[in-house]
Amino acid sequence: MAKRSIWRLVTFEWLRRPRPEVAVLRLGGVIGGLGPLRSGMSLASVEPLVERAFAQPRLQAVALVINSPGGSPAQSALIAKRIRDLAREKEVPVLAFCEDVAASGGYWLACAADEIFVQPTSIIGSIGVITSGFGFTELMEKIGVERRLYTAGERKSMLDPFQPENPGDVARIRALQDELHEVFKEMVRDRRGHRLKGAEEVLFSGEFWAGGKAVELGLADSLGDLRQILRDRFGKRVRLRRIQGPKRLLRRLGIGRGSSSEGTQLWAGGLPAPEDWAAGLLAAVEERALWSRFGL
Repeated sequence: MAKRSIWRLVTFEWLRRPRPEVAVLRLGGVIGGLGPLRSGMSLASVEPLVERAFAQPRLQAVALVINSPGGSPAQSALIAKRIRDLAREKEVPVLAFCEDVAASGGYWLACAADEIFVQPTSIIGSIGVITSGFGFTELMEKIGVERRLYTAGERKSMLDPFQPENPGDVARIRALQDELHEVFKEMVRDRRGHRLKGAEEVLFSGEFWAGGKAVELGLADSLGDLRQILRDRFGKRVRLRRIQGPKRLLRRLGIGRGSSSEGTQLWAGGLPAPEDWAAGLLAAVEERALWSRFGL
């Protein structure tokens, strides 16, 4: 009886101990604006969730669950910086768990973590800069539409899709891409340091790899899923506190991952004007193209 009582007392005391907590923050979708009807991740949209994650009691770590093909370099950098600032302020480690894809700006977010875990089937990398657009000059000629454009400043209409491509404009955009690419590379060097094992010509070429190869190249630390890694590190009693924001009506109706009516003209019945629907359609095409680059 004495042994049983001691065992019950030990068990009771063990259960009374505060459970370690890990805040789980999901960062999913395209980064940056996608048009008047569709908005991706931005610092404005995720900062309240990031701050809530680092404000949890008994916090042992913050886990980032990342599934993003990239997007805006500026928003990627701003979100990553906010995560790093809070990690230093709270002295809390950050762990990234990559799902389908953490590429381009998505990998930038992963580098905000102290360790990166991937699945064998995850797509990782694409450390580069891409600019895309459309050219409508031949279409306008066929349908008999004349473009009338007035600017002050010789570069103001650079890369206008309704005008023929200008070699000088292309050279300027390539120089800008090189500048942004260097910022991206410096960030990866700073965060991954000696863990990088591949040649920079390969790592920073814009290529992407499956999870196992990413680990070999030092772009990720290990294969592993969130629940098992956290249980191994913090014990079986670890509490995973998922940080979620309010669901907006348009999101529930399936119009994008986030929505905003700011700057959108509404017609009768509260529906967006036709030109906004057209812009939203183009945004959807561009978003689909970003995911399709990685076979998703």
